[in-house]
Amino acid sequence: MFEELTIRTGARDQMLDITTDVRAIVQSSGITSGVCYIYVPHTTAGITINENADASVTRDILYELDKMVPWNDGYRHMEGNSAAHIKASMMGFSQMVIIRNGDLQLGAWQGIYFCEFDGPRNRKVFVKIIPF
Repeated sequence: MFEELTIRTGARDQMLDITTDVRAIVQSSGITSGVCYIYVPHTTAGITINENADASVTRDILYELDKMVPWNDGYRHMEGNSAAHIKASMMGFSQMVIIRNGDLQLGAWQGIYFCEFDGPRNRKVFVKIIPF
């Protein structure tokens, strides 16, 4: 099963919790055991799994990424968004979550985050479910 999510981001740097959307796809698939692959087909956006109980965690992540990879730092990329490319590479472009009993096997405090680093934009996320 393959699904595509469309996401509209509202800021240059943003982490959006897409757990509910991905969970809905898994549950509607009827697959009770397998793997859910989540893939971001963009070079300035990524995907990660992290705490979703306290919103300050995502704020802290974005804050620290900005310190490590400042927006303006003498980059040579002509589009002027090298920081976004670097941050996206640091986060990665895919995640894999086990499906058990028809649900994502995330930890108690875990959520799936779409990470925008060059917004606001319209973005895509691909979700592929492999049963086993």
